[in-house]
Amino acid sequence: MADSEAKEPVERELKFAGVDLEKLRERLLELEAERLAPSSLEENWIFDRQGELQAAGCVLRLREDGRGALLTFKGPARFEGTLKVRREHEMRVDSAEQARALFESLGYRVVRRYQKYREEWRLGSEAIALDHTPIGDFVEFEGANALVIARRCGFDPATADLRTYLRLYEDHLERHPEAPRDMLFP
Repeated sequence: MADSEAKEPVERELKFAGVDLEKLRERLLELEAERLAPSSLEENWIFDRQGELQAAGCVLRLREDGRGALLTFKGPARFEGTLKVRREHEMRVDSAEQARALFESLGYRVVRRYQKYREEWRLGSEAIALDHTPIGDFVEFEGANALVIARRCGFDPATADLRTYLRLYEDHLERHPEAPRDMLFP
């Protein structure tokens, strides 16, 4: 790994689908994990300009939740087995509305929107996100020891889902063409 790459923020993530969130909460309590916040609705907007970010395997996302707005850029993913690794830059912004206006002024458009209810936990230095979405329940383990924590919670890393929520919803749309264009709760 180059020196410049080593200094950049990197996301290391495992995602599992079809999760029994109540059973997982019980396991997290057994492991003495810390619940950081109750479940809250997240609004997510994905921006692109003429498909350039998607073609490069990158994501520009604006998220608004109960704590405010967060802007995230994710670089192309690489995989270490089923562990997704990608460069990630995040920053809080004062106003999601102003951030959207800025991106639109730069030629970026919202290409997809999705919602989820997220409940955040921490076990040691690892982040654990319990996500309820319009297409099912998921858990994400994020951090340097994501594989270890996933195993401690009863998940087999070999069964992790490599897809992003956007790809999961694209696959859902292929099976359910009558579904709405965006992944939103009714």
